Amino acid sequence: MEGSGVIRRRIEERKRVIEEVRKFAESLRGRYSVFLVGSYARGDFNVWSDVDVVVVGEFKGNPLQRLRELDAPPGFELIPLTEEELMDRVTKRDPLALELVNYGVPVRDDFHLARKLKPWEKT
Repeated sequence: MEGSGVIRRRIEERKRVIEEVRKFAESLRGRYSVFLVGSYARGDFNVWSDVDVVVVGEFKGNPLQRLRELDAPPGFELIPLTEEELMDRVTKRDPLALELVNYGVPVRDDFHLARKLKPWEKT
């Protein structure tokens, strides 16, 4: 059955990407919570999909400085936020924050955000 082969390959590809994000998250020095979001988190990715990753940390400086500090692997689209910035987005029902709450895959969670965000699921 060809259909089951396609599904199996997609599941394996998603697992591979989650493992890549996990390795990146583990390489970060300091306290961080890292979530895979977007099409790979939801499972509806395609060949043109990038790997969307929210990185919550004790950042200083502007977003460009934060990105330089994180040094993302090729194909990763990083969104660096502080915990306060993320929670502000959640309370304002920002689409990115709601995506993280409802579909995000936690790969590292030093700030215990998965637990803190639980009450916001499917809101």
